Amino acid sequence: MVPPTGDGGSPAPIDRPILEFIQTRIQATRQVSQATITDASGHLELTVVFTPAYYPASVDDARLSVRWYTNDDFKLHYREEHADHAWECRWDRHPNPHNTRDHFHPPPTAATPGEDTTWPVDHRDVVAFVLNEIEDRIATLWSE
Repeated sequence: MVPPTGDGGSPAPIDRPILEFIQTRIQATRQVSQATITDASGHLELTVVFTPAYYPASVDDARLSVRWYTNDDFKLHYREEHADHAWECRWDRHPNPHNTRDHFHPPPTAATPGEDTTWPVDHRDVVAFVLNEIEDRIATLWSE
C-alpha cells in the first residue's frame, strides 16, 4: 500500500510507524479513553479521545488529531466541544503561504494565519510539548 499524500499539509506521505509509536505511548495514560489510527478522511491520522472524567462537565468531548509526515512535518489539532461552542488550537510544521514552516494556530478558533514559532525536531518532544499545553488548558478549565 502506498501511503497517502496531497492532503494539503505536507508534500510527504504520512509516517505510519511514528503514528503507531505515539498511539502506543499515549493510549497507556489514564487521560486517554481511545487512540486509533484511521484513514476515513482520506489520509492516515491518529485520533486521541480524552477521558471525559478528566474534564469538567462543561466539556462534552475533547480530542487530539495527529498527522506526522515522513519529512517530520506535522499537524496536531486539539479540539474541545462545549454545548454552545468549540475551543481549538493547532500546532503545525508544513510549508504554506500564510506562516513560516513552524507555526501555531491559537485558540479559541485556531485561526489562520497563525503565529510563527519554532518546534522541537523530535516527534517525542513535540508530542510531550503539546500534551503539556493540553494539561495547562485542562487546569484552566477546572479553575473557571
